[in-house]
Amino acid sequence: MATRIRLPRRLNWRYDPKSYFHACKGARMAGQPQPTPTGDTSLEQTLEKTEAVAADVQRASDNLAVVSTVLEQELPEEIQVGEVAQAIEHTSQLEEKLAKSAETLAEVNAALSEEIEKRLEITAQRDESQAEAEELKARIQSDAAD
Repeated sequence: MATRIRLPRRLNWRYDPKSYFHACKGARMAGQPQPTPTGDTSLEQTLEKTEAVAADVQRASDNLAVVSTVLEQELPEEIQVGEVAQAIEHTSQLEEKLAKSAETLAEVNAALSEEIEKRLEITAQRDESQAEAEELKARIQSDAAD
């Protein structure tokens, strides 16, 4: 006769693949063109998407940690054998992978953010140089006309 396992009622965790694997509201399938909103660079859009994915991965990791903890604490030792023990171990391994992925995404986000800042500075310097060049060109043309 199989033993029926009941999870405690206080656990109200539901798996929703859309919330964990949907990068953001504007996510698109491969091959579909992406609209370019005014004012956002492609790096800024990429940063927004990776931040959304990082948040989703972190939430998934947190939820998986709750499930793993409940399974380990609420199931009697005599039930934590065979496939149940493997499922608990697999849950722990998945939690670790998700946590590492969240860390990696945070590093990628930091690098993207730094690159965006560098590009903004370089663009501002370029614009300033172009303005100075145009001003000099206008002076030269003015002096040549006199």
